[in-house]
Amino acid sequence: MNNENLLFYNEYERFYEMAERSSAFKDFCREAYGEDFSQDGFSDIKQINRIIEFIPTGNDVHILDVGCGNGKMLGYLQKRTNAYIHGFDYSENAINTAKKLFPANADFKQGIIGEIDYPAEQFDIITSMDTIYFAPDMGEFIQQAIRWLKKDGVIFICYQEGDVMPKTEGPQKTVLAKALQENKIPYEVEDITKETYEMLKKKRETALVYQKSFEEEGIKEWFDLLMIQTDCSVQPFDLFSKEMARYIYIIRKNKKAF
Repeated sequence: MNNENLLFYNEYERFYEMAERSSAFKDFCREAYGEDFSQDGFSDIKQINRIIEFIPTGNDVHILDVGCGNGKMLGYLQKRTNAYIHGFDYSENAINTAKKLFPANADFKQGIIGEIDYPAEQFDIITSMDTIYFAPDMGEFIQQAIRWLKKDGVIFICYQEGDVMPKTEGPQKTVLAKALQENKIPYEVEDITKETYEMLKKKRETALVYQKSFEEEGIKEWFDLLMIQTDCSVQPFDLFSKEMARYIYIIRKNKKAF
């Protein structure tokens, strides 16, 4: 793994170091998103709770999170479902924290999309929260992830447009949708753009409340980043939706004989 060639690698190493030690950031996440998952993006508790409906009950349930960060989202899902949790991320700082926070019934690895591999039919659900963008070939990676799924497994993808990925005409026109269509992979999609707009407004308001705390901890640069991330929420929704969009894609293995 050549760290120097990885998108935002150094920035995320610094981010996860900050997230582990900062009380202000933890408090900000709890208030802005409903839970502290060390989020650096767009997923709040409402989005993450959607995952739970796809997690089966039982004593041998396995969840994989692609780009798991410091594992806090997986830890939350484990607490809610008693599942065995797996995750990989390219950030060494994130994986070290995940291993420390969640040592039981868990497997965390440092790795990247396109290089890491798992046994076939191991997972009940695979989640990708704003990480599919890192795949060298989205269609090829989805095919690989489908092989990792059990017979009735599900892939749950949160996908953002207007920052890393270009804004397109709608959920059937995204880079991800085209990759799925080209590879004849059936999918369902939900548009959560309006919900995300409201979440970003709250994120900005909460950041302003915690501005002084960020400054007192010497991490004003992260407050400044939050302001940049939420600039788009200042405008009316009709203008926001012309520049930004957010979708949840669901891929069910039993929809086709792979």
